[in-house]
Amino acid sequence: MQSIFEHAKRLKAISHLGLTYSNNEYDRERYEELETISLDIMEQLTNEPVSKLSLYFSDTKEYITPKVDIRVVIFNEKEEILLVKEKADGLWSLPGGWADIGSSPREVAVKEAFEETGLRVETVKLLAAMDMKCHPHPPQLHYAYKIFIRCNVIDGTWNEAHDILDKAYFAQDALPPLSLERILPQQIDLMFEFLRMPDKETVFD
Repeated sequence: MQSIFEHAKRLKAISHLGLTYSNNEYDRERYEELETISLDIMEQLTNEPVSKLSLYFSDTKEYITPKVDIRVVIFNEKEEILLVKEKADGLWSLPGGWADIGSSPREVAVKEAFEETGLRVETVKLLAAMDMKCHPHPPQLHYAYKIFIRCNVIDGTWNEAHDILDKAYFAQDALPPLSLERILPQQIDLMFEFLRMPDKETVFD
């Protein structure tokens, strides 16, 4: 099902490019038909109405590129990993979020860590860069890359964030229910591999 959904998003991207750059009216008709087909497929797979899907994609007027999701990896002295409880679904994930225009991955990691936890951190190492379609995340409208950055805590105290319900450290064998749209158990396991093997090379798709 996920593969079909990814194909539908690819068809939508192709139709978008055609409608953006083609001046041939016959080609444009074909691209419009392709766009309709892709939205119909996504509607069947997501149960979201075509009208909502169309609005989701309507703001994009240029070449469609992947979004970038930055995730912050922090361990404490007990070798437990820091997770935050997302208000959106009540499940747990690594701190982080979408990259901002004008901010480097390093800057986004530092900002997200502080906003979601109250901790001031320094970045240490780029651990992984993953294409979400290569991993069993639930189907999502956006095409995204995930970047995992190891950070060390400088100082700070827990804060209250509008989109975070809670935050805590967890042992690898005692993880809470995870927000699979944001993080997978095997990705958490990979982060622990980096903890135990500091010289492990960056993983990327």
